[in-house]
Amino acid sequence: MADAFADLTEADLRERFEQADYVADDELTTTVYLALQMGKPLLVEGEPGAGKTELGKVLAEGFDTDLVRLQCYEGLAAEHALYEWNYTKQLLAVQSGDGAADAAEPTVGADGAAESVFSDEYLFERPLLEALRHDGPTPPVLLIDEVDRADEEFEAFLLEVLSDFQVTIPEYGTVAADQPPVVIITSNRTRALSDALKRRCLYLHVEPPTFEEEVEIVRRKVPQLDAAVAAEVCAIVQELREEAFLKQPGVAETLDWARAVATLRNDDDSALTPAEIEHTLGALLKEAEDIERVDTDLLERLREAASEARATT
Repeated sequence: MADAFADLTEADLRERFEQADYVADDELTTTVYLALQMGKPLLVEGEPGAGKTELGKVLAEGFDTDLVRLQCYEGLAAEHALYEWNYTKQLLAVQSGDGAADAAEPTVGADGAAESVFSDEYLFERPLLEALRHDGPTPPVLLIDEVDRADEEFEAFLLEVLSDFQVTIPEYGTVAADQPPVVIITSNRTRALSDALKRRCLYLHVEPPTFEEEVEIVRRKVPQLDAAVAAEVCAIVQELREEAFLKQPGVAETLDWARAVATLRNDDDSALTPAEIEHTLGALLKEAEDIERVDTDLLERLREAASEARATT
């Protein structure tokens, strides 16, 4: 993988982030650059909605390559992440005499060529195999999302894949990547990951953005929103993050709310009202208990925070 990015400079990477309207600080840019140059997976941890998944998407877009995403979940099995056989098609082939049930004993087709039901024709690629078999000038970005949701058994399996970037399918053979993929692994820290996984990766912890950073993100991603209103939106979100909510709003929720406000306002640049804030909270807070906590006193504090932000814009 390092060869594919041999001519890449840190300035080049920063420019690609800029072109994708991705706000990246120096630490993030340097860590991603080192991961690309060293050919190591990058483990990105942080709160939900902090932009971890977006990093993988931006890298794929910036290098004009494919994004292969593996969404992890409880009970995820190796075969669901790697490959599966099309058993129905295999059975039909065996019954019709067009294939063999054992790869070691292929049948001979009408054209004289050996045929087997354990061949590409019957193979379903899942994300890991798809990334390993990718064919293109630039390696794909393999996004292993929310790895902390999967169990420790799957994490151990993942170590084997990441060590050599190859897998052995018993009936098929060994599949090795011509170019190891760019691997981004994200975690919301719902459980501790193994030391073995961490050792194989470079590490990046994504902190919630500062007010200034979040305003910049909103201005880039929701350009139709007036600058003063964007500042109000971000000031309100920053204030809400000080509350003991069940689910704190992340950057993803900030952008959802900014788009909602822009949709309702139709270029209106006047100050946000308590009624507007209250009526659009469903785009920002996703737990009923959290929405109920936004009472009259909190709405007034939010309005004051918004007013201060507008005054400094």
